[in-house]
Amino acid sequence: MNTRKTIIFILVGILLMSVLGCSQPVSSDVIASDKPRDTSPEVSQGTLDELATGNNEFAFDLYRVLAAEKGNLFYSPYSISEALAMTYAGARGSTEEQMAATLHFLLPQDDLHQAFNKLDLEFEKRGEGAAGKDDEGFRLNVVNAIWGQKDYKFLPGFLDVLAENYGAGLRLLNFIEQPEESRIIINDWVSEQTEERIKDLIPQGSIDALTRLVLTNAIYFNAAWQHTFDENATGDGDFYLLDGSKVTVEMMRQTEGFNYMEGDDYRAIELPYDGGELSMLILFPDEDAFMSFESSLDSDLVSDTISELRNTEIALSMPKYEFESSFGLVKTLAEMGMPVAFGSEADFSGMTGNRELYIGDVIHKAFVSVDESGTEAAAATAVIMEMTAMPLPPLELTLDRPFIFMIRDRATDSTLFIGRVSDPLL
Repeated sequence: MNTRKTIIFILVGILLMSVLGCSQPVSSDVIASDKPRDTSPEVSQGTLDELATGNNEFAFDLYRVLAAEKGNLFYSPYSISEALAMTYAGARGSTEEQMAATLHFLLPQDDLHQAFNKLDLEFEKRGEGAAGKDDEGFRLNVVNAIWGQKDYKFLPGFLDVLAENYGAGLRLLNFIEQPEESRIIINDWVSEQTEERIKDLIPQGSIDALTRLVLTNAIYFNAAWQHTFDENATGDGDFYLLDGSKVTVEMMRQTEGFNYMEGDDYRAIELPYDGGELSMLILFPDEDAFMSFESSLDSDLVSDTISELRNTEIALSMPKYEFESSFGLVKTLAEMGMPVAFGSEADFSGMTGNRELYIGDVIHKAFVSVDESGTEAAAATAVIMEMTAMPLPPLELTLDRPFIFMIRDRATDSTLFIGRVSDPLL
């Protein structure tokens, strides 16, 4: 029986276009670091660009691995990167080196956390005066919280990094004597932050008397399309699956000027959200080219695609879709290059001063819904640590077979979510 103590990091990334209140987590005693959050970090544009570049490289490295499974796919690479960045703050030695290489953390520790802070603060500035998917305004917020075992000692330096760069104070719970009550408190907080889109994130039994720490991160986004689809124009259409069969789906239709380009074996279109600061980029491979295109997908291809986009009048038809994805990432991340973090040789001594901790599990869940008014999406990541020109006639673009899409922040070139639509009805 494993008697080593357990630390659970629940790092929740939410990209959510719907009504979401800024509700406070369930009450608990809070011991804040004596370091307030740095609301004006001195981060150069070059450093911010380097963070975004590394995050995007990891995003598509992960996509190529996850895409091996058939069906629809949706996840938040930004949520996963920021979640693991907070864990990385306590990593040392070969554990730190492997995590940096796998996650493409190209910056030194101090610079990395400051850059994440700067990026989160930049997101808070987005959408001034823009509309949300609902009757509320545009919102994009990042919130963090830490839940720790009462009387358990964490290194002040570790807590300072999270306080200064992620705005997270330590909230005390009694995992030892009240593990189930603690799980419910954290799950309720997650549910509140996601307007009940993600319930019971932490399954029963995951928190026990060995749990020592849970970190939560929520990303909230609410936006309408810049060019909404007329619901009266929506009608049935065919969508062709990869196996050659077809299904009948609800196709949304509009003719508008969109950023568009044509590559050798694919086409791309960018759908801006209201305010123009964020957008959905859709990559639409040619018929019979999806598999080869998907295998070649990386951050360079996406960057080149974005640079080639030009405003073009497009008669666009695309399906409404809604689906969920759920998967564990331990095996995936280990195969991608950071296996030491998941075993007894892990070194997270930057958290407590000893080498008792290792990552026991990484779970990610996500939800997306796209309709005429905009997009609704939510994702949650759990990192469980255990001790040890002239106008032309419109081009037609009908997304009637599988395509890849991502939701991105244009100014920072940050990829927040990536998805694949294999079957809009699933």
